[in-house]
Amino acid sequence: MKVLVTGGNGFVGRALVNRLLKDRSIELLTVVDCSVDGLPDDPRITAVSGSIVDTGVLKQAFASRPEVIYHLASIPGGAAEEHYELGLDVNLRATLAMLELVRCQGLCPVFLFSSSIAVYGAPMPDPVTDDSTMNPSLSYGAQKLAVEVLVKDYHRRGWIEARILRLPGIVARPPQPSGLRSAFMSDLFWKLSAGEPMICPVSPDAVAWWMSVGCCVDNLIHAVTDRDPAWQQRCDYTLPVLRLTVADVVEALAKRFGDNRTALVEYQPDDALEAVFGRFPELESGAALAAGFKHDGDLQSLIRRTLDQQVVQSVSLV
Repeated sequence: MKVLVTGGNGFVGRALVNRLLKDRSIELLTVVDCSVDGLPDDPRITAVSGSIVDTGVLKQAFASRPEVIYHLASIPGGAAEEHYELGLDVNLRATLAMLELVRCQGLCPVFLFSSSIAVYGAPMPDPVTDDSTMNPSLSYGAQKLAVEVLVKDYHRRGWIEARILRLPGIVARPPQPSGLRSAFMSDLFWKLSAGEPMICPVSPDAVAWWMSVGCCVDNLIHAVTDRDPAWQQRCDYTLPVLRLTVADVVEALAKRFGDNRTALVEYQPDDALEAVFGRFPELESGAALAAGFKHDGDLQSLIRRTLDQQVVQSVSLV
């Protein structure tokens, strides 16, 4: 099997690539990213360095005629809002170019698009259900929703087998600039596990949707490997999540690393930020659960899987 992963050297992409390499049925794994340094040393990997906005990069990536495509590459929320043209180029125009390459190749691959809960906007419907209206309040969400519409149309026409997953906050992203306004969710894990102080930009009562990167990868792979005919009728799902307050997460980390961790967090709430990333409603994900998608189970499992992934990524970078 020939697989293509865009954004394959990013946070989620690296975890996905490591998992895919355990599948011996994969004969070729093409990984596209702006930087491909530090990818695993495996003869099945073909690394393509560059932006998916570059048509030459895309043609090189699609030269293998992939049967499965995981499209993870994007300009995230805050960066897409600040740099509109860049977000439009990467999140919308480049994705359309990919879909056109797929159509012209005539292979009808499985095409997994990683969308975002940003399509619901802020404030979100309460509760969010399988039938909730999508009303993006940021350019990032608008671009993701526009691609969802395109992907569904290519699916309807039989040019791809579409899989659309709306991802929540995935933790714990590396402690470096990411363009994500929700980066504080990951910073909690990094700072408190290391015993470092942190200024939290939302209140302890702020509520968010959480998922470990390991659980996210489980769901990505399930979407591609599940061959249920029901995918022909429905190809988009908002993933199940754990709905937790910041205080819940801080207290659980303190139980693991010591009570002093609680005192390391200084809360300096930004009302505008909390309005978008700290007031998440209930999520009723009946369709996704019925289709076999999962959340982390409980808070302790979320922390364990998140910290385990930190260890794996640290080893892979050595």
